[in-house]
Amino acid sequence: MSLEILPTFDDVLAAARRIDGHAHRTPVMRSSTIERDLGVELFFKCENFQRIGAFKFRGAFNALSRFTAAQRQAGVIAYSSGNHAQAIALAARLLEIPATIVMPADAPEGKMAATRGYGAKIVTYDRYSEDRDAIARELAEATGGTVIPPYNHPDIVAGQGTAAKELFEEVGALDALFVPTGGGGLLSGSALSAMALSPGCKVYGVEPEAGNDAQQSLEQGRIVRIETPRTIADGAQTQALGAITFEIIRKLSAGIVTASDRELVDCMDFFASRMKIIVEPTGCLGLAGARKTAPRLAGARIGIIVSGGNVDPGTFCNLLAAYSR
Repeated sequence: MSLEILPTFDDVLAAARRIDGHAHRTPVMRSSTIERDLGVELFFKCENFQRIGAFKFRGAFNALSRFTAAQRQAGVIAYSSGNHAQAIALAARLLEIPATIVMPADAPEGKMAATRGYGAKIVTYDRYSEDRDAIARELAEATGGTVIPPYNHPDIVAGQGTAAKELFEEVGALDALFVPTGGGGLLSGSALSAMALSPGCKVYGVEPEAGNDAQQSLEQGRIVRIETPRTIADGAQTQALGAITFEIIRKLSAGIVTASDRELVDCMDFFASRMKIIVEPTGCLGLAGARKTAPRLAGARIGIIVSGGNVDPGTFCNLLAAYSR
């Protein structure tokens, strides 16, 4: 991997300037109940209050704002199960760029409806049998559009790193930071911010048990590709890290923790009942990982990125009901 293409904290700072006035500076919340239960201080960076309901808007707006005039005219093409789709669609609308999004046919209806609502064209595919990368490349060849992937892109990584940057600026140095992990864009950007603003902070990625490709990749020292995992964390149903994200995670992260679907539902229940916020399953990965690791971090100051809150009300209720039996 050529080090020249890897983003740095300077790129995160530049991204912060580009998204200023467009992305929300999301709140940091706390819960005395869970802090008492776990014996740690917890700081929740609530990206469920970000535009489109997830951190993805940060990277999407940063990437599209750097398009040339020719790229803007030809349009953007992206692929996503939902949050990156919505983020690209909204950023494209704000910047007056045509957008086409490749989405799995079984993506949450709320995410598909929102993506259409922002003005993007949707092309569906079967996530278990078709290659979304290939579909996006074919569309790009046919239209001249620019493909912006959901995580393996320097501008995406830099934009996502602004969430952790804001967290450190608000609460100061942390001992550990837990970050939901699919393709690794949020984890990579968070690690860049931690290295610059809180060098002693251990940054952990948290991914679904059913899709622990990042964990396997770090253990084997190479990118491990898996079948599309079957998990309720639809935003983390990725098959592999990207070359860019793997390199940063390999160098800067403290490791990868996994969480079961039941643990994610338990966290959804906690967020709703005790903190009065709605968090999607993928957005609960950070808390689930922190719960597992807290016994080794007694008294520590811990940050948690709550990555998003885009879950259909019916799905939310059905998951709570199903896992309470």
